[in-house]
Amino acid sequence: MLAGVLEGWQGENSLWRNVALHERLPAEPAVYSELPPELAPQLVKALATRGIERVYCHQREAFELASGGRDLVIATPTASGKSLCYNLPVLQALAEEPQARALYLFPTKALSRDQEVALRSLLQDAGLSHGAITYDGDTPADARRAARDRSGVILTNPDMLHTGILPHHAAWARLFSNLRYVVIDELHTYRGVFGSHLANVLRRLLRVARFHGADPKFIFASATIGNPQEHASRMLGREVSLVDKSGAPKGPRRIIVYNPPVVNAELGIRASYIKTSVRLAADLVSAGVSTLVFGQSRNNVEMMLKYLRERLAREKLDPNTVHAYRGGYLPQERREIERALRDGEIACVVATNALELGIDIGALDAVVCAGYPGTVAGLWQRFGRSGRRGNESLALLVASSAPLDQYFAGTPQSLLGASVEEARIDPDNVEILVQHVKCGAFELPFEADESFGDVPSAVVGDALGFLADHRLLHKVTGANGRAVYHWASDAYPANHVSLRSIGWDNFVVVDLDREAVIAEMDFRSTHTMLHEQAIYQHSGEQYQVEKLDFENHKAFVRKIDSDYFTDAMTHVRVAVLEEEKTAKHGASEQLAISCGEVSVIEKVVGYKKIKFHTHENVGYGDVRLPEMQMHTSSLWLTVPEAVVAAQPVARPEVIDALRGLGHALHTVASVSLMVDPRDLGHTLGDRKDPELPPSKGDVGAPGFDPTIFVYDRMPGGVGLAPRLYDEREELLRRARRLIEACRCELGCPACVGPLAGNVPLQNELPSRRRIAVALLSDLGIGATH
Repeated sequence: MLAGVLEGWQGENSLWRNVALHERLPAEPAVYSELPPELAPQLVKALATRGIERVYCHQREAFELASGGRDLVIATPTASGKSLCYNLPVLQALAEEPQARALYLFPTKALSRDQEVALRSLLQDAGLSHGAITYDGDTPADARRAARDRSGVILTNPDMLHTGILPHHAAWARLFSNLRYVVIDELHTYRGVFGSHLANVLRRLLRVARFHGADPKFIFASATIGNPQEHASRMLGREVSLVDKSGAPKGPRRIIVYNPPVVNAELGIRASYIKTSVRLAADLVSAGVSTLVFGQSRNNVEMMLKYLRERLAREKLDPNTVHAYRGGYLPQERREIERALRDGEIACVVATNALELGIDIGALDAVVCAGYPGTVAGLWQRFGRSGRRGNESLALLVASSAPLDQYFAGTPQSLLGASVEEARIDPDNVEILVQHVKCGAFELPFEADESFGDVPSAVVGDALGFLADHRLLHKVTGANGRAVYHWASDAYPANHVSLRSIGWDNFVVVDLDREAVIAEMDFRSTHTMLHEQAIYQHSGEQYQVEKLDFENHKAFVRKIDSDYFTDAMTHVRVAVLEEEKTAKHGASEQLAISCGEVSVIEKVVGYKKIKFHTHENVGYGDVRLPEMQMHTSSLWLTVPEAVVAAQPVARPEVIDALRGLGHALHTVASVSLMVDPRDLGHTLGDRKDPELPPSKGDVGAPGFDPTIFVYDRMPGGVGLAPRLYDEREELLRRARRLIEACRCELGCPACVGPLAGNVPLQNELPSRRRIAVALLSDLGIGATH
């Protein structure tokens, strides 16, 4: 089936000539080890019922490290059997010690439910009476009591551990006093603010466990990242052993990078990667190849679902064999899709990164990525979803016009050997640390000289003093003469500390005709997708938002037959709060480069109506919603008004070129830091007054010094901006090289971004790209060599 599709593509010259990479990765045999001799007989029997008489070498290594009392992280590719790496030592402990307990943490409810089914089956086959139960917001009250009293393994998520278990640890005494293992799966997802919060939750977990007399060992499991051992050690606050040599077999895989043809050479615009991905996926589905299509956003996923279903219907195939899978779908809807995929009832799923995680969806023959996901790690995580049967599989990347996509389309071999990005956290961020010291004090009183995980007692003491000064803690003298800090407020602190980036509750989407909740949406996405008159897309159908009840977190929608979708327009303002470092750059020292704390204010100001299929803009609308404000860290570059005025072109064109330079800096910063481009934001503003419009007066008048901001998109920041400041000169040189090396005429998405607004093409139109290079020259920035 797959071979026939590939042969058809190769025979279609107009398509195949746009293939930037076609590589066949050979199969790799398994590397086995014998079962550990100390493995309990009932576990040997349970494995035998599954046809497992030997384990992969990395599974044996993980078992030996865990059994030897070591904390460890397993960092092997997707579908390499990481679950057995942590299940075996946990079940061994349960077999040896009936009272033993284990705690499993997963980033999502769906993943914990999926793993619960597999774990319970293994426990039953091993004849172990310890139950395994998922404890989250969907768990009924009677099941919660059973979890506390009888379950040997609790499966939950960091949010539930933070708000529902640790603050009530006295009710969980049986778990904490017998806790032998803590398993943290999908470690690579815990980065930025979420990961920094989790590190502090683990500090609280260890503190509570030791209070109850236990000292659990930790087993982390991660997809491939650049620093798994460092990341796990930072997360736990102590040294962690690494298992990264996989013994799992790999089937042969075809890697294809397809770069859609250029349709506008002047602007460097290529054919729609969305429609190209749909066309290629339709070829696969029509040939009976089970396919997973990854989209970059919820709107893109719904759009591709609609297009795919329409295409299959035209070919007299059942369009209902294609489904979407993304955040916002209700839990039962997602579980039904997962089950249908495993059972082979669905031919194709169009998904966001929700399916990058290790949810068991069975064997798939092809993965189509509509656009580069932002990181090499994310790309290979998606590619790893295909080929789980050991047969030949296809991993296909359809490049968009975005800079990173075009970089890899231009140098596709680099994908095969590219360094994988590192995961970064900052658990000692003062804002985050103080919040968890507060939560920890509610759980157990703090002594004055007590440390908090790997945080020194002096730092903890400062946090305790701050909280006592604000009357949240009460300082008393203990029996040993040392100061003890007790929680002194009526408030319940964990409820007011969100582990995620945005701390507000989800909105529910209510269908007015059916009077039923059909979906849910996070706070930030509500602003762009559920404003009034927005077209909300769900399972390939269109709903118009009739009313957004912001106070009660409800969006009321009505199903309509629309030939357009909506795309929100967001305005960003940045204001400098504190300048921490600054330096002058260039021979004349005209360019000021600074780093510090900023306030970022985002506001959805309107929306565009985009026609399906043609993607032409057919109208606009206003949006009136509150602003979203965030404090974070930023790098900023201030260009003096004198330099702007000295350019031989009109001022608006210089400003537009500076916007383009910001676009290029954002691209090279993402590559340099090896982070997802969505982790960084960029905008053009004024360092002095964010409200002030660009001045049109003389150079000597009070000026608008244009300022390019490149900021950390995580509240509080996770250290990206200071790293950019340290590499500022190299970043500028790389940005110039990126712009100069581009083959476009006027500026394109791959260098300085598309032209702002609907500017008509004319021969005399100045090149945005050339103006940006001239500005860099005037500022003394040369290209890197």
